[in-house]
Amino acid sequence: MTTDKNIYFLSDFHLGAPDAASSLLREKEIIRFLNEIAPRAAEIFIVGDMFDFWYEYRQVVPKGYVRLLGKLAELTDAGITIRFFVGNHDMWMKDYFQKELNIPVYFEPEVFEWNGKRVLVGHGDGLGPGDHGYKRLKKIFRNPVCQWLFGILPPSVGMGLANYFSRKSRAQTGSSEETFLGADREWLISYCRDRLKTEHFDYFVFGHRHLPIDFRLNDTSRYINLGDWIRYFTYAVLEGTEMSLHAYNGQEQKIVRL
Repeated sequence: MTTDKNIYFLSDFHLGAPDAASSLLREKEIIRFLNEIAPRAAEIFIVGDMFDFWYEYRQVVPKGYVRLLGKLAELTDAGITIRFFVGNHDMWMKDYFQKELNIPVYFEPEVFEWNGKRVLVGHGDGLGPGDHGYKRLKKIFRNPVCQWLFGILPPSVGMGLANYFSRKSRAQTGSSEETFLGADREWLISYCRDRLKTEHFDYFVFGHRHLPIDFRLNDTSRYINLGDWIRYFTYAVLEGTEMSLHAYNGQEQKIVRL
C-alpha cells in the first residue's frame, strides 16, 4: 500500500430492504460515497450483508442492484482491489463476483497486514459465545446439499421465501441492535479477547452488529464494528497505521471511541 492511499471498510447495506424505493435511495448514496473515495482508495472491503438476500442460481442472479454492481466493476477495472466477505444474509455466494467483477469472496474471517499492522476482518456472525440457535442454522445453510435443494426451487418461489424469513429476522431483532450491551455481553468483544490470548492483532474489523463501535481491547488492540448503511452510514479507514471510524454525510466525521 502506498503512503498516499487508504484502506476502506464498510458493511451491512441490506439492499432490497425494506422496499425497492428505500433500497434504491441507499444504493445511490453508497455509489456517491464510492465515487468520493475512489481517488484515494488502495483497497475497499465490503464486510458482508451487502444484500438483504442473495442466491446465485446456475443461470440466474437476483434482480436489481445494477448501479452498485456496475460501480464495483468500474472500480476493479480501474485497479482498485475490492474484497467481499459474505454475511448471514448473502452467504450463498458462488462465483459470480469473482468471474464478473474480479472481486474475491471470503467465507471466514481473514488476516491481513499493512504497514506492520495485523488486521482480522470478517462479517462477525456466529462468532463468540452464545447465539447457539443461529450457529446451528448457519451449519444447515452452509451445507452443500441444503443449498442444492434450495436451488431446485423456481427463483420466484425461493426468493419469496427468503425475503419473508429475512423480514421476520429483522422484526425479531427489533431495537436490540441500537444499544451497546457492555463489554461482558458483546459477543464479538468476547471473541476478540479470546483470539488475543494466542496471537496479536492491532485491529479486529467486523460488521453484523449494525452498531458503530470503536472499542479498545488493550493498549495495542482495538475492535471496530462498522455499523451499517441503513441508520448510521458508517465506515472505517486505515490511513497508514491508524484506523478510525467515520460517518458519511457528504464529509468525513470521526466517531467517538467507546
